[in-house]
Amino acid sequence: MTYEYQTSGTCAKRIRVELDGKRIRHIEFEGGCNGNLQGISRLVEGMDIDDVIERVQGTHCGAKDTSCPDQLANALREAYEAEQKEA
Repeated sequence: MTYEYQTSGTCAKRIRVELDGKRIRHIEFEGGCNGNLQGISRLVEGMDIDDVIERVQGTHCGAKDTSCPDQLANALREAYEAEQKEA
């Protein structure tokens, strides 16, 4: 299942998440710091969402209360909940 998350408070505008249960199959950011976000995507693909959420939630970008990794944690939670509703 592919889920699209609209970010808030970051340079990235959208995150597309493809899950297989709690395993991350693919992550794609739209906008933001392209190289860094490609790196994050490659690092987390294949990981369990709980591990990723635990590591990245609460990350701040400068003076902002959020960041692209923090928004990824939100996207993963929402994508998993949406997948469970479809099942």
